[in-house]
Amino acid sequence: MTTLVTGGTGFLGSALVRHLLAAGHRVRVLARPGGPRANLADLPVEVVEGDLTDPSTLEPALEGCQALFHLAADYRLWVPDPERMYRANVEGTRTLLRAANRTGVGRIVYTSSVATLAARADGEPADESRSAPEADQIGPYKRSKVLAEAEVRRQVREEGLPAVIVNPSTPVGPRDARPTPTGRMILDAAAGRMPAYVDTGLNLVHVDDVAAGHLAALEHGRLGERYILGGENLALREVLARVAALMGRRPPRVRLPRGLVLPVAYGAEAWAGLTGREPLATVTGVKLARKRMYFTSAKAEAELGHRARPADEALAEALEWFRAQGRLDRDPRAAAEGSRRTAGPARAPNREA
Repeated sequence: MTTLVTGGTGFLGSALVRHLLAAGHRVRVLARPGGPRANLADLPVEVVEGDLTDPSTLEPALEGCQALFHLAADYRLWVPDPERMYRANVEGTRTLLRAANRTGVGRIVYTSSVATLAARADGEPADESRSAPEADQIGPYKRSKVLAEAEVRRQVREEGLPAVIVNPSTPVGPRDARPTPTGRMILDAAAGRMPAYVDTGLNLVHVDDVAAGHLAALEHGRLGERYILGGENLALREVLARVAALMGRRPPRVRLPRGLVLPVAYGAEAWAGLTGREPLATVTGVKLARKRMYFTSAKAEAELGHRARPADEALAEALEWFRAQGRLDRDPRAAAEGSRRTAGPARAPNREA
C-alpha cells in the first residue's frame, strides 16, 4: 500500500512514518520546499515537495496512493499573522481532502487535536462526546483546529469522504526537533529555567503510542468517528516534578496566580511583535491554563486497541534525545541516579512538590 503522510517531517509525523514502514507501507511524504528533513534521515521514503496553501501541488502528491494521513498543521500558540494559520490549517485541509476524494484515496486519517473537545468544568477527564464551540476557543490555533475538524466531518457526511479522525492529547518523546510548546517546557524545566509554575493539568502520551494509534485508526476506525489518543492525566506541578527527578534537580515550588502571569504574557507578545521572535510566554498559553485538559482514551482503547505507556517513559526518552542533540548539559540517567544516591530512597522521585 502506498501511503501519503503530510507533516511527516515533524515530531509526530516522523514517528508515524517509522510505524508505517515497519508495517510494510510504501511511504510518501509531502514536505514544504526548503523545510527541515532531519527526522527522515536514512528512512526509505519518497519525499514530494508541496504546500497545503498551494493546491496545484496536492493532487500530484496523492496520485497512486491508497491511504492518506493528514498531520500537517501550523502548531503555534502565538503567530504574528493568524490568517496564514487559517489558510494552512483550515483551507489547506479542505483542499487536500477534496483532492484525495477525487484521486480515489480509499482511506484517510485526519489528525485533529483534543483542542476541538470540550473540557469538563469539574476537572474530570473529557471524552469525544462534546465538541468545543468555535466561538469559545482561545487563540487562532485552537479555533483553526475546531474549524478544520468540522470541515472533515462535513465532507464525511455530505461528500462521502472515507475519513477517520484522531485527537491526540500532548505527545512527548524523541525527535521533537523544533521543539513543540510542550517540548520547550520540558527543556526549560530540565535546565532549571522554570522556578515557578501555573496550576493547570494536561494529558501526556508517548509520541510512538500516538503514532501506533494512527495506524490502528486506519485499520479499525469507523468512518466519521473521532478517537482520543491520550495517556496519563497529570497536574503541571507533577510533570515538572518528574522532569526534575529525572535530571537530579529540585522541582519548582512556587505556584504563580494566572492574574500575575497574564500581564507578563501580554508584554512578551508585544516584544515579540517588534522583534519577530517567539515570546517566552503567550497570552493563549496562560488563558488555556484555566482548565485542566484531562481526557480519557477509553473509546480508542476499546475500538482501536490503543495503549499508552507511563508518562515517565515518554519524559525520560524526550530528555535523553534532547541530551543527545546537545540541548541539555546533563545526562538524565546519570543525574537521576546521582540524585537517588545523595538523597536516599525517600526522596526519589519527589512527588510532593
